Amino acid sequence: MSTASESLAVVSATENDRTRMIATLVAAFTADPFIRWMLPDAHEYLTTFPEVLRHYGGRAFEHGAAHRTSDGSGVALWLPPDVGPDEEALGAVVQEGVATEQQEEAFGVLEQVGASHPEEPHWFLPAIGVDPHAQGRGIGSALLAHALAAIDEKREIAYLESTHPRNVPL
Repeated sequence: MSTASESLAVVSATENDRTRMIATLVAAFTADPFIRWMLPDAHEYLTTFPEVLRHYGGRAFEHGAAHRTSDGSGVALWLPPDVGPDEEALGAVVQEGVATEQQEEAFGVLEQVGASHPEEPHWFLPAIGVDPHAQGRGIGSALLAHALAAIDEKREIAYLESTHPRNVPL
């Protein structure tokens, strides 16, 4: 078991970390109101949401913008300016995984969210999460601070969305 200070150490995640980090994010979003509205069935959630994450934020690994805590309990996937989610693949996964009767509303919400992104080049945080057993220890704040320090130093813009009201103060 790691200590609190070890778990707060933020390191770059590599391609070798991808599967483990996606698993951490899946655990972190298990009770997320928006995600579970789209994927209320446990089986659909556990099979579809990892694919959603791979296409929504997975390009972070390719661009050296995936971060994790040294113990793997927290993950942040950042997309650099001019790098976006794989929208075509994401759309196909949502269409396949979201119940047919919810698809129109789900795609409508996703379209509204996408329209709110800044026009100018910006860093986008499609996913940040902490394994539920480690939440409340400042891990999410440490992950944000790590990336924002570098972004602020370059005087660049950062943008994120929150699907859980509990995370707004973060």
